[in-house]
Amino acid sequence: MPGSGTPLFLARRSYRRRRMMDAARLLPLVGLVLFLLPMLWHPGETPVPDTARGMIYLFAVWAGLILATAALARGLAPALDAEEEAEGSRPETGEG
Repeated sequence: MPGSGTPLFLARRSYRRRRMMDAARLLPLVGLVLFLLPMLWHPGETPVPDTARGMIYLFAVWAGLILATAALARGLAPALDAEEEAEGSRPETGEG
């Protein structure tokens, strides 16, 4: 009942898990934006593009995305394991 006036409280664990899942869904988009960002850089004082700085930036973003993915995977692993165990404990339906 949305109009009842009582606030909706979610358990902290499920709320954090959902936010981590949202972050995992958005991480590829963030990575794409960060990878395309060097195209907006203006060249330095010379007309030749500064490729060294661009490559360092791209490798730093790449490493950061790997670390962020590892952190999200580590945080989501217990929830996914519990979900798999719950699915495995269901009785067989006999279809097939």
